[in-house]
Amino acid sequence: MLNRVFKAFRYRDFRLMWFGACTSSIGSWMQTVAQAWLVYTLSNDPFYLGLDAFLGQAPIILFSLVGGVIADRRDRRRMLLISQYIQMTCAFTLTALFYFHVVQVWHILCLSFITGLGQSFGGPAYAALLPTLVGPEDYPNAIAWNSIQFNIARVVGPTIAGVTLKQLNATWCFGLNGISFLAVIVSLYVIHAGFVPARSTEPILQSMKQGIGFIRTKTGLNSLIVLAFCMTLFAIPLLTFLPVFAREVFHGDEETFTRLLICSGLGSICGALGVAGLGKAKRQGRIALTALIVLGALIAAFSFSKSILLSSVLIFFSGAALISVFAMIQSLVQEITADEMRGRVLSVYNVAFRGGMPIGSLLLGKLIPVFTVSLTMAGSGLVLTALGLYFLLIHRRIAAL
Repeated sequence: MLNRVFKAFRYRDFRLMWFGACTSSIGSWMQTVAQAWLVYTLSNDPFYLGLDAFLGQAPIILFSLVGGVIADRRDRRRMLLISQYIQMTCAFTLTALFYFHVVQVWHILCLSFITGLGQSFGGPAYAALLPTLVGPEDYPNAIAWNSIQFNIARVVGPTIAGVTLKQLNATWCFGLNGISFLAVIVSLYVIHAGFVPARSTEPILQSMKQGIGFIRTKTGLNSLIVLAFCMTLFAIPLLTFLPVFAREVFHGDEETFTRLLICSGLGSICGALGVAGLGKAKRQGRIALTALIVLGALIAAFSFSKSILLSSVLIFFSGAALISVFAMIQSLVQEITADEMRGRVLSVYNVAFRGGMPIGSLLLGKLIPVFTVSLTMAGSGLVLTALGLYFLLIHRRIAAL
């Protein structure tokens, strides 16, 4: 069983990238926690939490398709290095602004947009590079472990951030995030990627059309991308608005916020480990849709809970369901996609997957003052359950994969 779980670690380059990405993700989560609390403290308005999330993800919608074309034409490592340098610069800029006590909400919003711009080119390059570091039979395991590193960071990062915010201040959270990017940068200089880009003078727009055409010809691929968008549209805002739950529902502070984030992250690690051990399971689409139905029900239950203990349990299991769905859906997309089209297809997937986050955060951020955070997020959970039932029982292309 353990051999199946750790299959991807047989590959040296994957190990290097995994540990580098894990270190960087821990730093990013430290900044996420400190930044969310800072935005809410400065503005005292949940709309600005949603706006910050929107601006951080909006460049994904605007530029990720172009990034996907470039990832199929250029050295993916070089693209990732540029992305890391941009994000590191933004982190150190925010560190300086906070250290000198001149930071304002608009500073944070602008830096979130620039960071998202770097990610819009780095995201397709990273997603396309990852499968080239392992054998084809180990794609699902590598993707699951990529989810695990992200969620280890989601546990460790907020834990360190909570202590740092309490004992020191946000300057340390932002500064440590900047330093953490060095781990990925070093890893990228050491690994040997197997992808050699084909020379092309074809216009970028034509290459984008080819990627979209490929998606249309593959059974179930377009449905997977639609589902990815819907999942992040209605599920991720639960994490975005946890500061609102912490303060308004549980009458807590940043410790309550980080406690809920940690429980969600622990659940996600368990869910990703389950997917890693599962490997290439039969009827993976059906399993993913079942997990989506459960996820929606758990989000609705969390939204109505008034007990911090019960809510911690519910968000633990919702984290497990959330990452299980994400990992299995992405694994199916990777398996269907040819390597020469991988950058373009995954850029479309990233637009859907990452694009749902800012739209959902902005939309629900406007609805929360009208309907309360509990009713708004409960409605999102019920929509997710309905979507899972629709794809499982009516539109069955995903269920057949």
